[in-house]
Amino acid sequence: MGNVLRSLYRQSEHSAEGDSGSIGPHGVSASTVGVSALDRDLFNFEITSQVPAGLSSHVVASRKAQANWYGKLLEAWKEAKPPPRTPEEASRLIINTLKWHQKADVEGLLAFYGLPLPHAFVETSVEFPASLPHGVQFQFQTLPVDPKAVADGDTISVYVSTADPRESCSVPRDVQIAAVERSDARAVRDYARADALHQTIINSGYRVIHLQNGEEVLARKYRIRLRGIDAPEGLMPHGKEATEELRSIVQGKMLTVLAYGQDQYGRCVGDVYCNGIFVQEMMLKKGMAWHYVAYDQRAEFAKWEKEARAKRLGLWASRNPKEPWEWRKNKRDAT
Repeated sequence: MGNVLRSLYRQSEHSAEGDSGSIGPHGVSASTVGVSALDRDLFNFEITSQVPAGLSSHVVASRKAQANWYGKLLEAWKEAKPPPRTPEEASRLIINTLKWHQKADVEGLLAFYGLPLPHAFVETSVEFPASLPHGVQFQFQTLPVDPKAVADGDTISVYVSTADPRESCSVPRDVQIAAVERSDARAVRDYARADALHQTIINSGYRVIHLQNGEEVLARKYRIRLRGIDAPEGLMPHGKEATEELRSIVQGKMLTVLAYGQDQYGRCVGDVYCNGIFVQEMMLKKGMAWHYVAYDQRAEFAKWEKEARAKRLGLWASRNPKEPWEWRKNKRDAT
């Protein structure tokens, strides 16, 4: 536990220092508050048995009672696999761990960390289909997603192990040879040659991925375009928030993708599922994307967008948000 928290603590310090947007008393962003401020305070509590100094202004319980909370939260954090990575996951852990405590104190603790209250949770309803829907060309499962691989609110770069039966039979021979030669070069500590061979592999659309268990896996890269939604571009209002929301959902997770084909940019257009969550449903319900009606006519997508509009969630908090397809068209016309 100590090593895990130390690692997360170093990440939290980096995140808190590097993000200009702030929320709550710890000055961290909305996308990192759950895995930053709370991680840091649990780490400190494990070492010092001290709770945060400012907590008493948010709750009525005594310092002794607060220490009891943090002891319970520390144990819950140890048992969570993986530990919470998003504000909503952290909020649920607090609520479940302290469910027998005063509601006002629990909500005060959530407010202290800028975490969502229960009424703000978004519940998803779509389960992974029992049979492949019409139009699906193939299905695959990814390796854990690197948070840096989320390009914007509707595009993710993922890797699929070549041990997957569908992938194993299509690895180019030059990639196979380069992977073997790279392994041999590393065995004799010829790291310059190993790096050059790895670059050859990368240029061919593959990469050697290092897993947490120490193993290395040769994997194929896919760029995924979430089917049926269109999120604000990065430079648009709410573009950063949409990217951060998608990142918070998928980072570190293995995704299941139902692929329907490729778009004009070579991206794999697909429906994406993450730990039982239909990712497009979550993005629409949180108001982080439009239903892309030009390419998708699913009634449930229109319904989810309408619900988010009515609640003025995400981008719908703005009076008249500009559609990303219009923004892109205007940008093309200007050049």
